[in-house]
Amino acid sequence: MIDKREVSAPERELHLIKEYTGRDLGMIAVSVDDWNKDLSPWSAPPIYGKEGFGSGADETLSWVLNNVIFKQDSEKNDIRRYILGGYSLAGLFAIYSAYRTNVFEGIVAASPSVWFPGFLEYAKENEIFADYIYLSLGDKEERAKNKILASVGNNIRELAAYYNTVTDVTLEWNEGNHFTEPDVRMAKGFAKLITEISPTLF
Repeated sequence: MIDKREVSAPERELHLIKEYTGRDLGMIAVSVDDWNKDLSPWSAPPIYGKEGFGSGADETLSWVLNNVIFKQDSEKNDIRRYILGGYSLAGLFAIYSAYRTNVFEGIVAASPSVWFPGFLEYAKENEIFADYIYLSLGDKEERAKNKILASVGNNIRELAAYYNTVTDVTLEWNEGNHFTEPDVRMAKGFAKLITEISPTLF
């Protein structure tokens, strides 16, 4: 899942993933029009500025499943195996999607917005279907001046500890803040799931 302004990002990520894994892979990138609405699991007030968060994640996921995943499987006449990934709020969307469908075997959530109000509680109270979860965060992200954003560090630690009891999880720390090398962080996550967690995924 990508912002519509980041159309070149998937190409960079795919190049890095192939470099890290030595494999020829396919990537499907889906852009969203309204980042805060289309990727949010439920409505929430603004954390800064005036723009709050919508509740469009279920609708977005439904579109992805019906117009991308199921269509891809039908055209290829077989069943593909998928990893869903995203950065920032798209990372939160990826995790949330693993609670709504069992289509994705793995989830890559780099610098995910797990500070999102109510998400930690939701994650612990519902069943997650993905077999592999990769989480990563920049080591400076929890130093944000905004208290809600600063909760991301403790929340991701708590989330990883919980997932360790129900699925296969990796939590990796990176140098830098939220905006440091997002394509590298995403590629590392995909490569980890593809080659190190389970070589038989693909």
